[in-house]
Amino acid sequence: MKQFAYLKGDRVIWTIVFLLSLLSILVVYSSVVTLAHKYKQGNTEAYLIKHGVTIIGGIFIMYMVHKLKYTLFSRVAQIGILFVVPLLLFTLVKGVSAGEASRWIPIPGIGLTFQSSDVAKIILIIFVARTLTIRQDQLEDFKSIIKYLLLPIGFICLLIFPANFSTAALLFLNCLFLMFVGRIKLKFILYILGGCVGFALLLGIVIYQFPDLIPRGATWKARIENFSEGDSKNNYQSEQAKIAIATGGIIGKGPEKVHNVPFCHKLLPILFMLLLLKSMAYLQALLCSSYT
Repeated sequence: MKQFAYLKGDRVIWTIVFLLSLLSILVVYSSVVTLAHKYKQGNTEAYLIKHGVTIIGGIFIMYMVHKLKYTLFSRVAQIGILFVVPLLLFTLVKGVSAGEASRWIPIPGIGLTFQSSDVAKIILIIFVARTLTIRQDQLEDFKSIIKYLLLPIGFICLLIFPANFSTAALLFLNCLFLMFVGRIKLKFILYILGGCVGFALLLGIVIYQFPDLIPRGATWKARIENFSEGDSKNNYQSEQAKIAIATGGIIGKGPEKVHNVPFCHKLLPILFMLLLLKSMAYLQALLCSSYT
């Protein structure tokens, strides 16, 4: 195909990237009403242009990176794993806070922020893949697995954990899946899963008995209690999501027919998913979210 003449790599991945980029323009433009009225005097086009420039810049960076030899990323992971540790520590101490969590670092001069955990995810996954490749013969006992894999994985996930529990948990599970694919013995993986269950039980006890002992412990406790008690007043985001699911239906309402999305203003990722559920069909929204 001529449109892929200058693109290497998997054409399916490139197609998904382009389609999701186009979809993101619709999602962002349809969901920035509240932000536009709050910060831009109702000028939604400013966010559209900003998002378009971000997409073009991102695709350009992707194009340049995909021209590099893949073995270079293995070397980058070696340095990157040392770089992300101070980056995550800086985020916890000096990062931009929102929703009682310090997750973002501002980029000077362009008015954008990024989540340091996203950088850490990429670096850690590449590092784990590299370790599984070059130390395959050394990972035959549990002590070596702890030394070469669990220590860096656990340390990075623990640094992400205080501000973003779900990201830390999913990253840890992704690393476990990589270990499974990398032919780590199943019994060792089960040992690790057993340890995770023990950690989760201990964390639950600490959250309920001493919620102020760990960052955001009180927030996690309140969310669990609100969910279990069905408290709609304190589950505002959840209630808005249920409205979107109920009114969106199987076929979806289509763009520009979504009414309650602008009121879901506290958590933008939930807002975007809510928009997908309400304006599109369930299966389309599920497909899009699975690739993001």
